[in-house]
Amino acid sequence: MGAQRVRFDAAGGRWRVAPRPGFTADQKDWLTRGGSLTAHLRTLGKVGVRVTREAIARPWRDEADALGVAARAPVWVREVVLEVDGVPFVAAHSIAPLAASRGVWQAMRRLRTRPLAELLYSDSSVARSALVSARLTARDPLAAHAAREIEGPPRHALFARRSVFERHGAPLMVTECMLPALWAHLATRAQTRREEGASATSPHHAHERYARTSAGPLEHLASRAHGAHPKAS
Repeated sequence: MGAQRVRFDAAGGRWRVAPRPGFTADQKDWLTRGGSLTAHLRTLGKVGVRVTREAIARPWRDEADALGVAARAPVWVREVVLEVDGVPFVAAHSIAPLAASRGVWQAMRRLRTRPLAELLYSDSSVARSALVSARLTARDPLAAHAAREIEGPPRHALFARRSVFERHGAPLMVTECMLPALWAHLATRAQTRREEGASATSPHHAHERYARTSAGPLEHLASRAHGAHPKAS
C-alpha cells in the first residue's frame, strides 16, 4: 500500500480522528492502529472470516457524504464477521461504488472468505485515508449488524472505526465495529499479565527462586562431605 494522499475523507460529524476522552486505553489503541486489523487480530489467536452479506445496496448517508456519491447511488456492499478462535471480535462493513466494484475494485467480489486485507495491503497503488472512530448508537445500521453477533442485548456502547482506501481514483470505504468479546479478551489478557508480573516479584516467589538456585551447590557439597568418610567395614 502506498503513501500517496487520498482525496476522500472519512471524518465528519461524529467520526473523529482523535478518539473521545472517555475511551479506555485498549479502545484508543485498537481504534487508531494502522495496518491490517486482521494481522493485529492474529496476535490474539486464529482468525476466521465469515461472510454475512454481499449485495447491491444504497450507501448510508455519512458514507455517501464521505465518498461524494448521491444518496441513492448503488454501491456494492460486503459485510463480514472476523472471529478469533471461533468468537466474533469484529463486524465489518465495506462499500465501493457499483461501477468501481466491477472495475478497479472488482477483486473484492471474489474474496469469498479471504480477508479484505489481502487485497488492500498487497497493492502499492492503494492509499488510505486517516482512521476515524465513533461511538455507535442503536439507530446505526452497523449496530444492528453487530448486535446479531452479541449474545443478549449489548451491555456496553459499541465503538467503530473507518477509513477510505483509494486505488486509481476509486474509493472503497471500510467500517469496523469492535465487538464486546474483543474488549473482554484484552482485559482478561491484561489481568493475567498483571497477576503473572505480581507473582514473579512477590517475596514468596523470590524465596522459591533462591531456594532452587541454592539447593544445587549445597547438595553437591553435602555429597562430597559424605563421600569423604570411609565406609564402615
